[in-house]
Amino acid sequence: MEMHHTMQVSWSNLKERHDIDERRLAFLGFDAATEARYLGYVRFMAFTEGRYTHFDSGTHGFNAQTKMRDKYLRMLAVWQACPRQYHLSAVEISQIINA
Repeated sequence: MEMHHTMQVSWSNLKERHDIDERRLAFLGFDAATEARYLGYVRFMAFTEGRYTHFDSGTHGFNAQTKMRDKYLRMLAVWQACPRQYHLSAVEISQIINA
């Protein structure tokens, strides 16, 4: 969730966004059928703890309805390799979302 937050903040601070679609930066959540443990944690963080309230939970409350964990792990590996994780460039954002 923090990675998605930093991508969104970095994207909004870019002067040139290089055709990065803002919708690709959205945190979709996890699949309720196969990743319920992770989905429960996300809902706890957002709805109980009040963190990441700017994320759109959609009508399904962060249920992506498709497996997302493997995608997020690939994205996380790229994000963690970035030298300035909280000030991402357009190229770095593109590399993360395309991981």
